[in-house]
Formats: sequence, structure tokens, C-alpha cells
Amino acid sequence: MATLEVENQQISYEDFGGSGPVIIFSHCFGMNRSMFGPQLEVLKTRYRCITWDQRAHGGSFTDSPFTFWDSARDCLALLDHLGIQQASLVGASQGAFVALRVVLLALDRVRSLVILGTSAAAETPEKKAAYRQMQDALKDGEELPQAVLDPLAYVCFGSNFDAAYWKAVWRRWPAKQARLASNALIERDDLSERLAEISVPALVVHGTADNAYPVSEGQAIADGIARSEPLVRVEGGAHFLNVTDPEPVNAALPSFFAKYA
Repeated sequence: MATLEVENQQISYEDFGGSGPVIIFSHCFGMNRSMFGPQLEVLKTRYRCITWDQRAHGGSFTDSPFTFWDSARDCLALLDHLGIQQASLVGASQGAFVALRVVLLALDRVRSLVILGTSAAAETPEKKAAYRQMQDALKDGEELPQAVLDPLAYVCFGSNFDAAYWKAVWRRWPAKQARLASNALIERDDLSERLAEISVPALVVHGTADNAYPVSEGQAIADGIARSEPLVRVEGGAHFLNVTDPEPVNAALPSFFAKYA
């Protein structure tokens, strides 16, 4: 693990090296850079793969409120730190919120874009209320309670995946970090009308059993980005589908990157 300083805080990352085209992976809410292990297995021998922990996740702690625009600037700062002019982006759920904003901030820095299980819209009032209820259960100095872990695991992984490992990770997530992270999620802005500004090649992959965002949200992104490939639907795929359903995700990525990385 390596770190860089961004706005008086440390951002943790891992650079797997190599001389191939660069792919940077941005993780989901509550997760960390290790969630892309299945994708690294099929990509890291051909591409220079970089994973990182976003603010309030993994090894990247923060003391201040932030937005996904701030996280997008962190991603660009990481590219600057590593001397990388241009990269392809893979973003899953929250990581796709960040990746979309990276493109909108610095189109010339992005070669191509892969979006997994996400939405370009703002959070609905109903989901905001559910997240606020989760926040009310977070107590500083205490582990995250089971009343938070179980519904979060259902939304993220569905009912057919053993989420014990990630529940253990979440249980140790400091309440302050979880609160700051969920605030960014709750208050994010709507990008639906800005998708037409994204002119890089894109691939959108979405699970049909996504408990957070219906397939129509993924279709809206694919329809809104002019150079998007047709939507890849993963039948029965859950929200964090690169973890729960790695095979179809891993099948889709190599052919896309062979053309556009």
C-alpha cells in the first residue's frame, strides 16, 4: 500500500505496475480497493492497474465533509502523482459516481469508461430517508450494529451471497467515517442531463437483481453517453456485481479494453 497527500489527508492506493495502458478502479460505498481482486486477476498482466481507497474508506480517513466531486479531484491528483496523463476508469456503484465526475472535470484525462451497477440520478427521497435512519444507528466509538449490517448487505450483495467478510469490514468502519461517506452519497447531485457531455467510449454493466438501482438506471446511462456500447445485462446480478457475479463482468471487460484502453 502507498499513500499520497491530498488537501491535508492521506489517500491510500496500490499500483500494480506494468507498461500497458492504465486502468484505475474506483470502489463501491463501504468497500475498499480490494473489492476488484477478481478483475485484477484477468487484467493486471496486460494493463497497469491501479486501485485506491476513496475518502472515508479503507486506509483513506478524513475529518471533513466532502462530495463526490472532491473524490473525483482525488482521483485526478492520484494520476498526477503517478505521472499518468490518461487512463481508463472502472467505477462500481459509488465508484461510478466518482468516475463520471472525473470525466466531466477532465475529459482529456480519460480514455474510456466502465460503469458497473449505478445511477446518474440523485438519490430519491425514500432512499435518503433510509440512509438517514442508518446514520441514526451509528454511535462513535462503537462497532456498526447488526441492524445496519444486515440491510446494507442485502442491498449490496442480494440474498444469495455470503457477505460475512464484508460485514466484518463494515463492523469495524469508524462511525464518523461511515457518516461522512453516507452524507456524500445522500447529497450527491443529479448528472442525468450531463451524460451527453461524455464523449469517451463507455461500457455499462448492470445486474437484473440490483437491489439499489433498477436496470433502467444503467440503460439511461448507456443511452445518454453517445459512444456507449449496448448495455450488458447480468441476469440475476446483484448491486455489487463485480464481487457477487465476477464471471460475466470479467467476460465483458477484456474485449472492451482491447479496443479502447
